[in-house]
Amino acid sequence: MPTRFQTILLFGAPGAGKGTQGKILGQIPGFYHLSCGEVFRTLDMSSDLGRTFMQYSSKGLLVPDDVTVKMWHQNMHARTVLSDYKPRADLLVLDGIPRNVNQAKLLEKHINVLQIIHLVCPNKEEMIQRLRRRALKENRIDDAKEDVIRKRWEVYEKETFPVLDYFPSNKVREVNATGSPARVLQHILECVVPIQESHFNNPITGERIAPAESNGVRNAHTPRRAKPARRPAAAKR
Repeated sequence: MPTRFQTILLFGAPGAGKGTQGKILGQIPGFYHLSCGEVFRTLDMSSDLGRTFMQYSSKGLLVPDDVTVKMWHQNMHARTVLSDYKPRADLLVLDGIPRNVNQAKLLEKHINVLQIIHLVCPNKEEMIQRLRRRALKENRIDDAKEDVIRKRWEVYEKETFPVLDYFPSNKVREVNATGSPARVLQHILECVVPIQESHFNNPITGERIAPAESNGVRNAHTPRRAKPARRPAAAKR
């Protein structure tokens, strides 16, 4: 078994569509999607880690970074043992982790980040309204409150966005998150398919897959990393 999982990170602000795009990618052979939320939902509460998780969550406290990473790694190990995830054939697609720079550091011994897909939201106010509409449609009244949504953005800008600076800039590809899901997926595939072809063998023949030549289609990413709109001064890079 490889010592580190070959990984693509889906990254972006609340409402950017990380979960949606991750689920779609996970249906494509050769890609395996896992969200941090799914790790928490499937946690065995009778285990040591489960009880530790409950000690924090029952009090409304954030789970420490080292505990979060341990839970994630335990979950990934189980999926590997069950052959649900096959490290030598599948490209791991993560969303929701790492949430901060410290988690990124802790994850280094477990994953080899090949590329980061940054789903960019050019218009913050438009994304906030999109989150409100989605929450109302799903009957999540509390999540539809504007102050709650703005708080999530504030936390993202302060703690999560700086994660991009932790990784080499040449690993970050930017995709406009405001297009249709199909259009966003198209641009994501333009970025990740060459990565998959460069790092894995053909599952049928066992031979190395040669990267496809460029077809001249311009990716949706921008030359420089886009910043969230109206970021607080403390979070400037």
